[in-house]
Amino acid sequence: MKYGYYPGCSLLGSAKEYADSSEAVLDALGIELEEVEDWVCCGATPAHATSHLLSIALPAISCAAAEKQDLNILSCCTACYSRLKQANYQMQQDPELLAQVNEVIEEDYQGKVKVRHIIEVLANEIGLDAVAARVEKPLAGLKVACYYGCLIARLPEELAIVRAEYPMLMDNLISAVGAEPVQWPYKTECCGAGLTLARGESVVRLCGEILQIAKENGADVLAVACPLCQANLDMYQDAAENMFGERLGLPVMYFSQIVGLGLGIGPEKLGLNKLIVDPMPLLIEKGFIEGEVYL
Repeated sequence: MKYGYYPGCSLLGSAKEYADSSEAVLDALGIELEEVEDWVCCGATPAHATSHLLSIALPAISCAAAEKQDLNILSCCTACYSRLKQANYQMQQDPELLAQVNEVIEEDYQGKVKVRHIIEVLANEIGLDAVAARVEKPLAGLKVACYYGCLIARLPEELAIVRAEYPMLMDNLISAVGAEPVQWPYKTECCGAGLTLARGESVVRLCGEILQIAKENGADVLAVACPLCQANLDMYQDAAENMFGERLGLPVMYFSQIVGLGLGIGPEKLGLNKLIVDPMPLLIEKGFIEGEVYL
């Protein structure tokens, strides 16, 4: 199985550990990645807030490149996935828009590419049974709060890969490697997204509430699939602790890091040392990692 890999901006910088862990997991499961040639930024939030045509044209450049390589796109970042998926769908449904975009980007994209999220590929295309069959270190005793955030759960119905009201796809993957997903009500609550500069106090409060509810429901760690969610929930825990007057100390791990542990991939390949709230003491205590590896 081979995909056109769209890393996006974050996975080459602030979310390098997401890229490393995702690539390691996909490789362990026999998925071949070929980077989309000359991919460009998906536009994220600013593009579609500025110009509808721009918000379609930017993802179209990468879709057209993948089509030339005869590959479907695999994306890990939920923001990139959301923009690529929605733009691709709109072009497939509207020939006039597709023609206009092709003129702008000077390509002849035919709309043949499919856009997949890594969770979708692992859970549905590789399959949960196949993932479970490759587990080397079952994560029994690790309680995980799966946090989906806004983007992956709030796509239009025809594009959705998870149930908006109570998604389970990530939970199912976590179960496949032996960990225990906790039941909790904040799976799709917003963390504040990109409002850290404009409304920093609101972001701290939202993150604090998510972390607090996860702990109250027994979580040892929080699992995420979005670089911005991970950054907010990990980076602002100190501020949230000061605001709420209680110790949180909840590691915020990419779901791919947790799956990778279950597949027997070493902590260095998973980038566990790059997280702000250190998960290593917990993972050592539970016997998932040898103490000398940490030292």
